[in-house]
Amino acid sequence: MRIAVMQAQAEVLDIQSNIEVIQRAARQAASEGAEILLTPELFAVGYAPYALRESLDATQIPDVHRRLSEIASEHVIALAYSLPEVTDSGWLITSTFVDHKGTELAHYQKVQLVGSEEQAVFVPGVNPPASFEYKEMMLGMVICFDVEFPEIVREAARRSVELLLVPTAMGRGYERVCTHLVPTRAMESQLFIAYSNHSGSQAGFELAGTSVIAGPDGSVLAQAGHEPEVLYADLGPYERAKTEVPYLSEARPELYAQWAAERTNALED
Repeated sequence: MRIAVMQAQAEVLDIQSNIEVIQRAARQAASEGAEILLTPELFAVGYAPYALRESLDATQIPDVHRRLSEIASEHVIALAYSLPEVTDSGWLITSTFVDHKGTELAHYQKVQLVGSEEQAVFVPGVNPPASFEYKEMMLGMVICFDVEFPEIVREAARRSVELLLVPTAMGRGYERVCTHLVPTRAMESQLFIAYSNHSGSQAGFELAGTSVIAGPDGSVLAQAGHEPEVLYADLGPYERAKTEVPYLSEARPELYAQWAAERTNALED
């Protein structure tokens, strides 16, 4: 499977402009033979939590979903994208996967919110990483800060995920997340990770770029700089990585759970 990862600058609340950027990336990725295009966190509306809460008309969101599904079907490429979701509990950050016909296959709500602004505007999700099959490959989705928690990525691996799709909005100064942490997460949980970040700035927030595609052996298959671009990687079988260093098969989750229970009991005593 060939995957494409879009890195670009969004314009806050300029949905039409942002969708046009995704449209161009989808056209380019499809022409390069990619079967999936991953886009950054909240790209279609822009990453600016306070501005979204104050000015985004939530009734527009279903139409944005529809338009992104149309892009997928028009270019015959699966699309993973991120939008806000408004529920009775509050606003959430989500990601959605639609196949090459524009049919939704998975939807995920971000669990780990990062920073005071996100935490003031959004509520955290509680469901595990999305896991679903597409073209004979098990895919999964988490969002941004989620991937920095080994427990979440390992849970995806335990659900047989082979490729984890991660839209993100990571700021300047944290590039080591892309260059070091994401490849480490891929290696320790033995899966591919595609991590799509914004470039440029939004509402005074400087984005780091440096999107990455990492392999299950910890290798960096593609790495962006700070400017807009589309990354590509061809994902193949990786049984050798799983047998050479068998983190998954030799893990002892029941023992780790026992330790956690003992620790909880000790604290309660």
